[in-house]
Amino acid sequence: MATTGLSVFDTTIQETNNWLNDISKELGDPRKNVAYHALRGVLFALRDRLPVDELFDLTAQMPLLIRGIFFEGYHPKGKPVKFHKDEFFQKVSKEMQSTGKANPELATKAVFKVLNKYISIGESEDVRGMLTKDLREMWSQNV
Repeated sequence: MATTGLSVFDTTIQETNNWLNDISKELGDPRKNVAYHALRGVLFALRDRLPVDELFDLTAQMPLLIRGIFFEGYHPKGKPVKFHKDEFFQKVSKEMQSTGKANPELATKAVFKVLNKYISIGESEDVRGMLTKDLREMWSQNV
């Protein structure tokens, strides 16, 4: 593996690859760009749905690179936006459209499962508690 010469960058690249590999495995699709867009779509939908303070608690447990993806283009004004599962899936699908046929429900379940793996139980419970019942149930199926 090529290194950047800075351990903080090398570590975040490795950790991000672990997340993407896990998402790929859950999706049953080895293409990293599909895993990346699934992750990005779900993270964008989550960040728009959560209160700003909770975003910082959640992202504190993410690799530096994924944290940067999470906040890319974020505008906190008017957040959180209350929406249900169908609107959540629309946001995920929009992000994934460049990868071909997207299954936003499968992508959401895959990313939720990977979040469960890497985020503490307490933080996962906090985030789930702020989602609508339909999304909360979907996430809890992955515990």
